[in-house]
Amino acid sequence: MDSKIEDDLISEIHLNSTQARVYLLVTCYGKMSAQIISEKLKISLNDAEAAAKDLMNFGAFIDVSETEYEAMHPRFTVVNMYRRMCERENIEFKRNKVVDSIGVILEKPYDDARTK
Repeated sequence: MDSKIEDDLISEIHLNSTQARVYLLVTCYGKMSAQIISEKLKISLNDAEAAAKDLMNFGAFIDVSETEYEAMHPRFTVVNMYRRMCERENIEFKRNKVVDSIGVILEKPYDDARTK
C-alpha cells in the first residue's frame, strides 16, 4: 500500500505508525484477527491488539467477534477519525482535502477486498 497514505494518516489524523499500518491493512484486505495483523505486519500481538482497539475508539474499526476486527467504509471513517482528532486536540473541524483524498483512494481497495 502507498506509503504516502500512511504518511497522510499520521500527519493529518495523528495516528501513530502502527495504527496507520493496521488501519490500511484491514481496510484494504478485509476483516482479520489481531493474530493475523501481527503476523502480516511483523509486530507483536500486543501492539496489533492495542492498535486495533485504538482504531475502534477512533471510529475506524468495529469488532465483528471477540477476536476479529473489520474496517468501516473509508469515505466515512477517515473523516470521522479526523473529526475525533480535532475534538481531542481542540482544533477547528473543517474540510480537509488531504483527508478527503485518503477516503477516495482507499474506497476501491476496500470494496475489492469485500467483493471476492
